[in-house]
Amino acid sequence: MITNIYNWQDQAEEYLIKENYVQAAELYEQAIAIEPNTIPYYWHLGLLLLLQKQEAEAQMTWMLPMTEADEEQLPIWTNELFQFLQKEAERRETLAEYFLAWLIRQHMREINPSYINNLLQILILSLKLEKFEQIDDLNQWGLIESLKVKEDIEIDIELLIQVLKEFLNTIPLHPVNLNLIEASLPYFSNTHQCFSILLPAAMQIGHTFRQPMLAASILSLHLRLEPDNVEVLRHLAAFYQDAGNYSQGIETARLCYSLSEALADKIFALHLLLRGLMSAGGYWQEICTTCQELETVYIQFIEAQPILLEEGRILRLLTPSFAIPHIKDAPAEFRSIHNKVADIFNNDIQALAQSQGKNYHRQVINNHSKKLKIGYVSYALRNHSVGWLARWLFQHHNRDNFDINTYFINYKLVNDSLQEWYLSQGGKAFKLGMDGLEIADQIYQDEIDILVDLDSITLDITSEVMALKPAPIQVTWLGWDASGIPAIDYFIADPYVLPNDAQDYYTEKIWRLPQTYIAVDGFEVGVPTLRRDDLDIPMDAVVYLSAQRGYKRHPETTKWQMQIIKQVPNSYFLIKGPAEEETIKRFFYQIAEEEGVDCSRLRFLPQVFSESVHRANLGIADIVLDTFPYNGATTTLETLWMGIPLVTRVGEQFAARNSYTMMMNAGITEGIAWTDEEYIEWGVRLGKDEALRQQVALKLKASRQTAPLWNGKQFTREMEKAYQQMWQRYIEEK
Repeated sequence: MITNIYNWQDQAEEYLIKENYVQAAELYEQAIAIEPNTIPYYWHLGLLLLLQKQEAEAQMTWMLPMTEADEEQLPIWTNELFQFLQKEAERRETLAEYFLAWLIRQHMREINPSYINNLLQILILSLKLEKFEQIDDLNQWGLIESLKVKEDIEIDIELLIQVLKEFLNTIPLHPVNLNLIEASLPYFSNTHQCFSILLPAAMQIGHTFRQPMLAASILSLHLRLEPDNVEVLRHLAAFYQDAGNYSQGIETARLCYSLSEALADKIFALHLLLRGLMSAGGYWQEICTTCQELETVYIQFIEAQPILLEEGRILRLLTPSFAIPHIKDAPAEFRSIHNKVADIFNNDIQALAQSQGKNYHRQVINNHSKKLKIGYVSYALRNHSVGWLARWLFQHHNRDNFDINTYFINYKLVNDSLQEWYLSQGGKAFKLGMDGLEIADQIYQDEIDILVDLDSITLDITSEVMALKPAPIQVTWLGWDASGIPAIDYFIADPYVLPNDAQDYYTEKIWRLPQTYIAVDGFEVGVPTLRRDDLDIPMDAVVYLSAQRGYKRHPETTKWQMQIIKQVPNSYFLIKGPAEEETIKRFFYQIAEEEGVDCSRLRFLPQVFSESVHRANLGIADIVLDTFPYNGATTTLETLWMGIPLVTRVGEQFAARNSYTMMMNAGITEGIAWTDEEYIEWGVRLGKDEALRQQVALKLKASRQTAPLWNGKQFTREMEKAYQQMWQRYIEEK
């Protein structure tokens, strides 16, 4: 009851603070009965009813005085109510009482639906409360349209930028983001501020969530502010290419190169151009000239040393080498350049770490009884060729003798059953991002004895980690080839996959396992979806298959393949692999016509996204024709597991000897060619001799029980023995 003894409004405020809403409301009801024309009492009473979840009553209370207001009073009282509720909403936000703040602001929106700052606050609160249905209603609020108008609106620009950040961090894949970004662009007075928000978001969306087209759409919006921003163009080119939009990816890479001035920037722009051209397949003349330009710029870069580079430019130095072995088989010549670049990379990364006070050297105590700690570092332990092939080493590791740590670089936030498998089988697993120094810190703190790199130069962050030398012994295995980084001690090979003189041009010590550098226990095989009659191929025809990505399509090898088709009557050639459809068709059709092969004997197969179905579909082929100078690896293993004869050309470099070592370790020599002519001869012979094909198929089937290639457990014991010998050698040399 209101009395004259004390200030009742102070008492009501105290009740509000203590959440005694009923008592506070009673005081305001009494006050209104005494002073019905004191308008603010209605604002307070309505709020107290709202806090008691009596929303209809609250609205009626607020509207009571409005019905008596004249034209002059109405906007004044409406604004007073709005300001009163805003003050309470802000108080609740300060107290982290986000639901009540959100509830109050919803009623503020009904009072003034066009006030943008309140709408922005509602969006932030909706994200905090995970009320994502509010985000779906965004278009109905007219917010985007109001932002686009820009004139005559009151807006807190910092609040708008905060909303944009929150959206991209919390719901990065929501379709409203593109509209919100586009509408927000005119409000950035500082283009770098926009860049610093959109680029990290695009990288997470494109790489971590594997949505490259959405990432490209975001970055293309930023180009409206900075059309010549080379950093944005770099990532944009890669995202277009990853999304299969090769023509735009190639054009963007060309623009990026034209705008690049520093040698390090030119190197990476040429890499992006090669990446697009080779992924699309068929641009052979431009691929060759671009590759020559890359090697020329690399030599200029080496001769121009020392060049002071920041971290981003250092990281981009090595990956461009990836393309060159796809184009030519000249490992000694290639490594004469690549190893020098790798040495510059290594020194620059270590100098960068030292400038930040990093030192990864640790004192190792000789303890013969200790369990060795093996660390595996990779971005590819997922639905990736490395992920499919490395499984058996993880499965068969002897955990009594070895502690296993697995470091997932750029852990993918997507549904990937193989990635989940590695999380469960990888010992102590770490889901990490893309900060090389942080990853190296973790490895160093874990006191890893032997660090095994599965990526080589295919990921710049992995190369950075290895250059930092966070473990006393470092090894490269499986991915691509040796990186040439001086901080890496060993490269795992076998008696076949590298020639005898390879040590002459490798900086790492080549550690040859006794039989094979890779083994699997087998592959999951699904139900095939391809039939000959669906492809209009006669049942008695001889079917050749080449299943490789556009990167590996070399015109010289394709000529050999066409000569085989020409010489084998009633034969057909199936071509499969990711590439730009029309470009790759033109590539094959042109060579077929040059070699006198009717293009009606070629079939282009669609991509199959199930690995097990892809393997089952290999069974449609009588013979698989390998690529050169960059052989298949996973595809070769899958082909041999399916019992299909394979023709491969053996070269000098690691990538040109993969199929050779796999066939030798499966006990098969039929189909191994040492010259171009032998490749054609084997292809023709296997096509014409059905009995020989059946003999090879039977040998492959029998090899599953006896061959080193299909014995993951034996291979793991040989790898573990290598680790122990490496450690013993390290201790003895200390």
